[in-house]
Amino acid sequence: MRIAVLASGEGTNLQALLDRVHGRDGIALVAVASDKPGARALERARAVGVESSVFPLERYGDRAARDRAMATWLAGQGAELIVLAGYMQLLSPGFLRRFDGRVINVHPALLPAFPGLRAIEQALDYGVKVFGVTVHFVDEGIDSGPVLLQRAVELPSARTVEEVRERLAPIEHELLPEAVRLIASGAVRIDADNPRRVVIER
Repeated sequence: MRIAVLASGEGTNLQALLDRVHGRDGIALVAVASDKPGARALERARAVGVESSVFPLERYGDRAARDRAMATWLAGQGAELIVLAGYMQLLSPGFLRRFDGRVINVHPALLPAFPGLRAIEQALDYGVKVFGVTVHFVDEGIDSGPVLLQRAVELPSARTVEEVRERLAPIEHELLPEAVRLIASGAVRIDADNPRRVVIER
């Protein structure tokens, strides 16, 4: 399976994919795209010879035009699955239709709780004792697609975003590659009776 990654920042989840699944079990990362020219993720891609490109919004005028250009480039790289790994932009409906059912995202909260931006801050403000990570399929809502994988961690004394992020990052780096492996192996399907439910057949 040919994987493309969208990232806006450091690219640590991209690095986890490169380290754990790239070149294994028939999985290849073939493209990395970003909305930020200075994203470290682009450097990580170039370092291992993965094609990369930048799609800043100001170059295209609006999100729909930018996403059309990005989708065309990704399709040209032969991408079969799109992985959002710290990509901080909403994708347009046209992009999602082009890759229908083939876009996943990693989110630093136990969805459906705390969707959208500042998820860890939201959880801290709410005073939760259990935090977590979700990998989910992307639909046209905000972090509202079917849940693929989740893992929780109890942090009853957590007070800062930094300490929560430090505990969640290793979980993200495990769950996202695992999700890609499961999809690539054909182990993932949507329940015919409940389109919100993802069935995993290991």
